[in-house]
Parts: sequence; C-alpha cells; structure tokens
Amino acid sequence: MTIKKHNREKDKAAIVVPEPDAEGLTTLLEGVDATGAPAALPVVTERPLTIYLNRQEIVTTMTVGDRPQEMAVGFLFNQNMLLSADDISAIDYDDELGVVVVRTKHETDFEDKIKKKIRTSGCAQGTLYGDIMTRFDAVKLPAVGRISTRQIIQLSKTVNMMPSLYLKAGAIHACVLCSGAAPLIYCEDIGRHNAADKVAGFMLLSEISGHDKVFYTTGRLTSEMVIKTVLMDIPILISRSGFTEAGVRLARQAGLTLIGRARGRRFIALSGAERIEFDTPEPDILDEEDQMSAQRRLYGAKR
Repeated sequence: MTIKKHNREKDKAAIVVPEPDAEGLTTLLEGVDATGAPAALPVVTERPLTIYLNRQEIVTTMTVGDRPQEMAVGFLFNQNMLLSADDISAIDYDDELGVVVVRTKHETDFEDKIKKKIRTSGCAQGTLYGDIMTRFDAVKLPAVGRISTRQIIQLSKTVNMMPSLYLKAGAIHACVLCSGAAPLIYCEDIGRHNAADKVAGFMLLSEISGHDKVFYTTGRLTSEMVIKTVLMDIPILISRSGFTEAGVRLARQAGLTLIGRARGRRFIALSGAERIEFDTPEPDILDEEDQMSAQRRLYGAKR
C-alpha cells in the first residue's frame, strides 16, 4: 500500500473517528461475575506490529492492530528518525505478518539512534531516544492559540460521549487532535503512546499543522507525552488524568499549556494558563451524563 502526502488542512469533513465494531479489534469472552453468575464481556485484542524504516527493523510493539501505517509513520517521527521534510515514497503493510515498512526516497541515518534507545515509563512499548532532547530543547512554542473554560468542558464531554473502543470494551487509551472543542483525529490503542503516534502519523501524511490545535489524551501527563505534543507543534495538551513533575517542568520550558484532571467542570492548569479564557460554561454542557465502558458498567463503577 502506498500513501502519498496530501493537504487536508481546509477539509473539515476529513475527520478520523474510532471504529469500535471493526473486525478483529475485540473478542467476546465468557466468565463469571462476583456472584458466580455467567458474564460475557468484549475485550480488546493485542497484536504485535513490527516497524521497518527502509531495510532496517526498528521495533516490535503490541497494538490493537488498526491504522498500522499511520502508527508507523508517527512512531518514526516522534523518535526523530523521520522528519516532516522527508519524502515518504511508500508505506507497505502485511497484515498476516504484522509488518509495516516505511520507505523514503533517500536513506536516513538512524543507526546511532538505535544505540541510544532507552526504556521509558510509558504503556506498551514507550521508547525514547537520547537525541530527542536536543530537538525538544530547541523548541519554544509561540504564544498563540487560545482555549476557553467552556471549550475545555465541552471537549471532555464530546470525547466521552463519542462511540469508541473504550466504551465497547475498556482497557484502552485515546488521543485526540482537536480544533477548539471539535475532535478532528481520534485514535485509540492499548498504550497512550501508540495512540499519540497514530495521530502524529495522520498529521504528517495529511500535512496538518498543529500550531492552532489542541491535543487531548486519556493518559497521564508525563514527560514523554509532553515531548510528543511539543514536537507535533501543538500548544495545548489536556488530559482527564494527572501530572508528573517532569511533565510539568518540560511543559513550562517549552511554553506548552498543560491542563490535567479535566473532568466535568473541574480542571487544573500547571503550565501556560495565559492561553485559557475563563468564561462561564453553558448549563446544558454540565448536565450530560458521562458514559462508562462495558467493563466498568458491569461492576457499576464510574468512568
């Protein structure tokens, strides 16, 4: 399969949304609940995906299996092996082997990066290369891009209410590229870094700029997630989860607006509060009930 770069910046209909009923993403398994009664539950699948850059094998990661081409491109971009200026000539994917090969017009020099690879705290196969910090340290996000309290609350609700693999099966993370409170690219995976890489891949292949966008994640606001958001040139990062000290420190260094614990009408910003407009949300935004995944609904827990 060959994917060519094309510009969708002005195509507002080109929205990527989850496909929770797509074949192979979940399996219905039978068991018993706490009373011993029979219970059936859809659970997400895990499949290995091996990524190649030209002739070099880079990494094998566990993933739900959807959008492998975009994930491979995003992974290579976020690992500093692929730059936005690189000419991608083809992306070949073999579903049976679980292998995706990203081909560039010219060979890339990445052998030293392989030697510098270190394991990180991310879910699944989160990895970081030593020289990424050199690239990160050179970035200072411009003081542009705004988001209102109303938009933050509406965005959290919109993502929560959309049909998703999370609502069908749980045990999944989501990353969403947004324009204000409107989701544009919504990707899910068992690891938040995989989901972020899918979004980055879509952005790179479709030449979508991040400078006026918002990035929403269900995962923790760690150093790795902050680094990926900054390298995608996105000025605002929001999560319903919490922070780490390193994530906040790096966000402040790069000028990233970092908003965590975004649930209902509550949130806290630990970096870049100057981009937030503190207005009054409409009452109907707050009245909507949060949706729960099938796994949590079975036990009566809140999302």
